[in-house]
Amino acid sequence: MKFVIFILVALFFVIIPVSGQPLSDATGIIDRLDIQTSGYSFEIKLTSNFDLTDYAFDKDQKQITLYFDSELEDNLAEIIIPKDLLSGNFMFYLNDQEFLPRVESNQNISFITLSFTGSGSNVVKIIGSEYLAGLDPIIPNAALPVNSESIFDDYFIWIVLGSALIVIVPCIVIIVRKMKN
Repeated sequence: MKFVIFILVALFFVIIPVSGQPLSDATGIIDRLDIQTSGYSFEIKLTSNFDLTDYAFDKDQKQITLYFDSELEDNLAEIIIPKDLLSGNFMFYLNDQEFLPRVESNQNISFITLSFTGSGSNVVKIIGSEYLAGLDPIIPNAALPVNSESIFDDYFIWIVLGSALIVIVPCIVIIVRKMKN
């Protein structure tokens, strides 16, 4: 029986890596771009075979700009953009030339596959037609009234109850043990 389990575990480690390599395994470069805009925080994931040197987001232009250096002639990248950040009809530019990558979408993300040739420094611009689609505007904290007395009262009640339990439970345990003896 132990031999069968050993074989199954060994096959798991042998068969899984051979079954297929996603782009992230083939390239090894994964960048997570944090975009802070209009009170929201978004993460764009970029998996590529080139080095991302910088990025920028312009909410007025509804545009993400990626700056990168590549030492390879054939470049490949996968980009995941949350639809809450940018969505709609996308336009793409590679070094100021219109570019048509493969785009797939579901209700949450847009999945973009870039494939192009050319080593050296490059710039990719991704322009969406919709920005923060479906999200409610965020009200700044200064505009929200905060009743600090209510917050303090709630915490105070929990602290008192917690402290009482810490004292009462051991006392009950001690009394029960004494009654058994």
